[in-house]
Amino acid sequence: MSSPLQVLGGITAEQFLNEYWQKKPLLVRNAMPEIINILEPDDVKELALEETVSARLIKQKDKDPNQWSVKSSPLIKGDFQKLPKLWTLLVQAVDHYSFDLAELWKKFPFIPQWRRDDIMVSYAPKGGSVGQHFDFYDVFLVQGYGHRRWQLGQMCDENTAFVTGQPLKLLPEMDVHFDEVLAPGDLLYVPPGLSHYGVAEDDCLTFSFGFRMPNVATMMDRVSDRFADNALLKNPVIDIMRDQVGQIGEMTSNELAYLKAKVLDQLQHSSDFEHALVALMSEPKYPDNIPEPDEIEADDLREILSTGYELCLEPASRLLYTQQDDQLLFWANGEACCIDDRFAPLLKALADGQVLPFDAQFDHDEFLEDLAQLLNDSVLMLLPPEEE
Repeated sequence: MSSPLQVLGGITAEQFLNEYWQKKPLLVRNAMPEIINILEPDDVKELALEETVSARLIKQKDKDPNQWSVKSSPLIKGDFQKLPKLWTLLVQAVDHYSFDLAELWKKFPFIPQWRRDDIMVSYAPKGGSVGQHFDFYDVFLVQGYGHRRWQLGQMCDENTAFVTGQPLKLLPEMDVHFDEVLAPGDLLYVPPGLSHYGVAEDDCLTFSFGFRMPNVATMMDRVSDRFADNALLKNPVIDIMRDQVGQIGEMTSNELAYLKAKVLDQLQHSSDFEHALVALMSEPKYPDNIPEPDEIEADDLREILSTGYELCLEPASRLLYTQQDDQLLFWANGEACCIDDRFAPLLKALADGQVLPFDAQFDHDEFLEDLAQLLNDSVLMLLPPEEE
């Protein structure tokens, strides 16, 4: 069993996964002091004005706070003038713009990278909120600045009714059974479907570490696309054994079962199925956030080898791997990676979140060629030596 974790209030990862994950909430005081003041309100407002940033400005009318409006990106400075008393700014994928914030994903090593959605920040002045609602994903709400009061209520699902005529999916009521104020560094885990309501007690920033599962429709769509690209699967299947004559207008249950079995056999035994799913889960949610790097070649990398540089994942990119027949296979940003097999252990370490020194362990022509490609694709990034 693993060691107790501060981020989980002194319980182990196994205990959290068995007792809380997707089951019930967990409040931990001072769980993540590292997040305090990483960003301040003005930083978030400036970030929301960036061209590639996905943000929403949510406002409640002064005369009727039950009337809401939402303005989505692109936001301009004028949007922050003449604001009502109650408003909230939501900025998605803030971890793509703050390396310090992206590093805090490592506080949750017990949840795989492919489950990560993004880190959203919510800024609101006193009284601001996004209303009573629920989400279909797991979220760790961490207070980074100021204070926010959280109320938790009943479990909800796809049949839950919402308030009509509003731009947000708001719940008409909540059966409150939890009511606490989070201070900087405090954490609240909220499982999928649990209704919640957060209201700013003062100027505050709340960071939402979201973990999302794919939906079946999207997975089926991607698997179908993968199968459609397989030339062998475009050949007609062999007809069913016909030992009796039936009605010409009928498609029999045997015939349907035969065709269904052909499709299910591909799903069960074709590597295309697994490859399509891993490719899907390696796709970046915000591809526009991936930076355009300066082109680099293997010879350029050799010149800076063992000079203090370090290698790590680009925060806006995703790198996943699977192990099949004792071989590591990699996908980055929705595409399969072709690399030298000897390079695989190092790339696995980077995919697992390690920061590696760029030293003699990379001193192979094939490694440097593969590494140059991954850097040029912004899958990996080089960190310069720290100035003394």
